[in-house]
Amino acid sequence: MNSNKRLGERGERAAAAYLAELGWTVLERNWRCREGELDIVAHDGLRHVVCEVKTRSSTDYGDPLEAITPAKAARLRRLAWRWASERGVPGANVGVDVLGLVTDRDGFTIEHLREVC
Repeated sequence: MNSNKRLGERGERAAAAYLAELGWTVLERNWRCREGELDIVAHDGLRHVVCEVKTRSSTDYGDPLEAITPAKAARLRRLAWRWASERGVPGANVGVDVLGLVTDRDGFTIEHLREVC
């Protein structure tokens, strides 16, 4: 496994722990279908939230949140609807958030953008 994949997996674990600290319930991790993958699906107490996790070792090449282009946001929304359809959850009750993580000496700094699309 290469170092970028290991960093991504560490970031997803840290993101799931962060969401749990917020009181959210992590329902699924790395949900896959033919069209792609969702990193985390959680419930915030009111509704389901798909969480895209972007992890970087530094911001030398930009902030991890900059990786969410309009095309990526549209793809996340389509995947969220697909997940909701397969789980019998009304699509209007599913939000999409993005978590940007950057490593630091204490683990990660986390920036959480809500309702990105």
